[in-house]
Amino acid sequence: MSFLLLSAMVITVGVSAQQLKVPAPSPLQTIKQVFALSDISIEYSRPGVKGRTVFGDLVPYGKVWRTGANSATKITFGEDVSVEGKPVKAGTYALYTIPGKDMWTIMLYKDLTLGGDVNEYKAENEVMRADVKSSVSGVRVETFTVNVVDIASNACSIQLSWDNVSVNIGVKADIEEKIMKNIQTAMFEDKRPYYQAANYYYENGKDLKQALEWVNKATDQNPSAYWVFLLKAKIELKQKDYSAAAISAQKVIDLATADKDDTYVGHGQKILDQTKSGK
Repeated sequence: MSFLLLSAMVITVGVSAQQLKVPAPSPLQTIKQVFALSDISIEYSRPGVKGRTVFGDLVPYGKVWRTGANSATKITFGEDVSVEGKPVKAGTYALYTIPGKDMWTIMLYKDLTLGGDVNEYKAENEVMRADVKSSVSGVRVETFTVNVVDIASNACSIQLSWDNVSVNIGVKADIEEKIMKNIQTAMFEDKRPYYQAANYYYENGKDLKQALEWVNKATDQNPSAYWVFLLKAKIELKQKDYSAAAISAQKVIDLATADKDDTYVGHGQKILDQTKSGK
């Protein structure tokens, strides 16, 4: 066999080996959740139980864990938040934890170069640290999972689940002042978001009189929008103006029926029934 042919075979084998693709033992996942006025993004690798004893063995109690496999889990907050009551500026942080039998310590870490090398972990690089309770259930999660749950307008939880253990990390965003300023500014623009402003006031227990004024203007802008009339009916019902709410609810039913939208017909009928019972 010639030297050139042997060299070609070696190169071919090398290229083939480099192109071989197999499933990752702990695949990478990235999730992005719209929250408050921005997003929360999480990047992490997902190990499996694979018949092993996880907490207290594979993941020891009382020691810093990279909270996943491979590199450390990274969390990006699109705006300033508080995590378990501790202020955290917008940005990207590594999530490290210290699992315990009943309590976990949660740490956000500003040095993203550390990765999974917890032997070099330095407390001075922590942005925040808090203790949270863990819970045990009869439902087992085979693959380590991080998710954003219990989402409200300004609060949510980052949930860590693996095997039969789960931990919820509370996150809040102080957006009230910002939203109120945005509404105030928007009301001086040419296209005023009357419906959105009225809905925010209704959903967050603000001035219903102002909300009704805005929703009336929204119905003037779009007199065939039955979803706007539904909000108007809800506001009037909450004000206990049952006769007005009944008129608005009937408007929802009529417009939705014409548009063949049975869902909104049902919404309108529900409010109409509530006006009759006074609830």
